[in-house]
Amino acid sequence: MCGMPQQPPDRSSPGRPPRPDASMSLLNNVMDHSLDEGYAQAAAKREAEGRAGLPRTLRGRLWLAAGLILAALVVTVGAAQARIAAPTIARENEELIKRIEDGNADADALQKRVDSLRSTVDARQREALEKHGSGRAEVTGMLSGALPVKGPGIKLVVDDAKDTKDSDTGGPRESSGFSDTGRVRDRDLQRVVNGLWASGAEALSVNGQRLTSLSAIRAAGDAILVDNKPLVPPYTMLAVGPGQRLSTAFQDSADGRYLHALRENFGIGASISVQDEVRLPAAPRLIVRSAKPAQTGEGSTS
Repeated sequence: MCGMPQQPPDRSSPGRPPRPDASMSLLNNVMDHSLDEGYAQAAAKREAEGRAGLPRTLRGRLWLAAGLILAALVVTVGAAQARIAAPTIARENEELIKRIEDGNADADALQKRVDSLRSTVDARQREALEKHGSGRAEVTGMLSGALPVKGPGIKLVVDDAKDTKDSDTGGPRESSGFSDTGRVRDRDLQRVVNGLWASGAEALSVNGQRLTSLSAIRAAGDAILVDNKPLVPPYTMLAVGPGQRLSTAFQDSADGRYLHALRENFGIGASISVQDEVRLPAAPRLIVRSAKPAQTGEGSTS
């Protein structure tokens, strides 16, 4: 019987939608056959030869039991040693902590004694200077920083740039990404202080620290030290001198223009004001070891 060729029957289910992961055959194959076929064949071979699972001979079972006993013994001994050593380690830690605390207490007591002795020595030095010296000696004591002073002057405040304070690192001294531009450095403070001296300041202090001819301004890491005492911004400088004239002379000086450039270029804060009266404390530990009065004539010194 001749006729038109018939189409093969459609075996697909018309009502069944295709799988969404039909195009992910490689990934499906990896997930469905995560274990390589070689491993499966090796396991089947071992099972066929009778080598799968636990050993069947008495000797093999004895070796397995011995291995398990040895492993349990090692774990037990280790746990016992750790348990025995724990109190000893804890006791040693407690003793070390106690030694540290005792050392800190002794250091604090010694520091208080040193501070007390320094205060006593400074007081006796000032008392001797006032008692045995003349008016000239008193002026010398004020200029050298051995005596506290007061008088008209100026107040100069220098501070780090604002963006160093608003950083997420916690504070202006904790920012490590700032490239030495908006932060006041020791050499900046040195120039400002020297500019005030050159402009006619008779006495000067920074953050309450009296400056003398023996004072040093230097850096230790990110901190600025004045006579080995760390300072934190803002840096407040009080200078005794002829008020408005001192302020004008400093702002017109090279160091004043340097401070102005820091403010304009790097955002460093700076403000100066004339004060009717400023009070400066005496400088601590003012001890002269090398200098001696120079003979200028018969029975006289300078």
